[in-house]
Amino acid sequence: MSGNERAASRTAVLVCQGRAVADGRSAVGRFADPVAVRLLRAEERTRVDEVRAGTPPQGWQARTAYESVRACAEVVGPRTVAIDEALRGRPTGQLVILGAGLDTRAWRLPELAGTDVWEVDHPASQRDKRARLGEAEPEPAAVARSVRFTPVDFAVDDLGAALDAAGHDPAAPTTWLWEGVVPYLTRDQVRATLTGLTARTAPGSTLVVNYQTPSPKATVGRLLARLLGNSATAGEPWLSLWKPEQMAALLTEYGLRITSDDGLLTLARSFGIPVRSRTSLDSGRVAVAERR
Repeated sequence: MSGNERAASRTAVLVCQGRAVADGRSAVGRFADPVAVRLLRAEERTRVDEVRAGTPPQGWQARTAYESVRACAEVVGPRTVAIDEALRGRPTGQLVILGAGLDTRAWRLPELAGTDVWEVDHPASQRDKRARLGEAEPEPAAVARSVRFTPVDFAVDDLGAALDAAGHDPAAPTTWLWEGVVPYLTRDQVRATLTGLTARTAPGSTLVVNYQTPSPKATVGRLLARLLGNSATAGEPWLSLWKPEQMAALLTEYGLRITSDDGLLTLARSFGIPVRSRTSLDSGRVAVAERR
């Protein structure tokens, strides 16, 4: 299958399901995502309803899908809260979301009312999202000043050229959000994205990046889920993992200074979010870096 023919990301659907499960339950008062469930289709909502009700289905394939959604909700809860708060604390007129998937921030964060949002993602995933927005009843209204869908295949396309065509101003401060993407890129692709990103990063800009550290348990868990037929991760393997010191050195190389870098397990505990399984939380991190 060629890059242009690639199917829409199933991981994006899983993350959206996780947020729908966490809505109103994870970090109450600090996180809510009523839009997420409206972007899901009937079968996808069924898994969300089962997890929220705590009623696992019969059959090993259905149960595997159920456990994937349950575990994802545990991960995306603290991850989303940490990223939301980082965005609230660093308002700029421009927000670029790299690998936006089924992100809902432009439709649910009132702090973005004065912000132009660029959603950058693979063309197939972007077509899927726009279709889901049109199918939602009622269709969600953006709270951001504008939402500009910008199709980019990070493996082959020029990020800067795509953003130029979409009206992004490289001379103005930008908040960059890079969530749930880095593990799915090779190290060379990560560097290529940073090259395009930092070429358009004016002083006063911020990068919020989510990445994964090496974890044998997490790697084995993903492999087992794929072998058991979990379609959410099949065909979407992790390609690069980074230790915190490696990520700090990488961002420093590109002129960015890390101001915080926290593990999801630490974040979950600080937000008062109950933790059932430490494996995925142990390996996920959210870092914030600035260009002065």
